[in-house]
Amino acid sequence: MAHAIITTLDEMPSPWRDRFADVHVEPRAPIGQAAAQILHAATDAALVVVGRRIRRSDFGGRNGPIAHALMHHSISPVAVVAHD
Repeated sequence: MAHAIITTLDEMPSPWRDRFADVHVEPRAPIGQAAAQILHAATDAALVVVGRRIRRSDFGGRNGPIAHALMHHSISPVAVVAHD
């Protein structure tokens, strides 16, 4: 089975747009520090969702610098979702 090649940023969320039609998505590709750009874009967000890789450590799970910055500086609620 061949997978379709995504050619534009606007096409990336299309599988989820069909499934979750009530959720507004605005694909963007800003230039600059990631955490600062996300914080700026999310000033009026109902929820900011950010992923983090699952890191196996003796000290438990760890968030990366972007998730850390969002958790401490966002005025909107933040959900950090672990993934492989």
